[in-house]
Amino acid sequence: MATTYRIAVIGDWESVMGFRALGLDAHPAATPDQAREEIKRLAKTDCAVIYLTETLAKFIPDVLDRYKDELRPAIILIPGREGSLGIGKENIQRAIERAVGADIL
Repeated sequence: MATTYRIAVIGDWESVMGFRALGLDAHPAATPDQAREEIKRLAKTDCAVIYLTETLAKFIPDVLDRYKDELRPAIILIPGREGSLGIGKENIQRAIERAVGADIL
């Protein structure tokens, strides 16, 4: 029997509540510390993907580094209600550089 994994989204209330309509688990976090604790909690569950707003991600690089090479959960950065900060694109670019050995973007 196949395991069913969940997808969660963490960020400010306004940024994450719309994802609930798509069937994702929405976890509002008002502070970086709340986001840090929620990621640690979700990592111990059946959560395979965590979407995290860039606004919170910029304050918790240690957490992103901790999980960047883990199979699960994959932490994907998304823009918050303020728009993109470019952090997500930078992370994808670094991952591609590690995988292929060159900047192809």
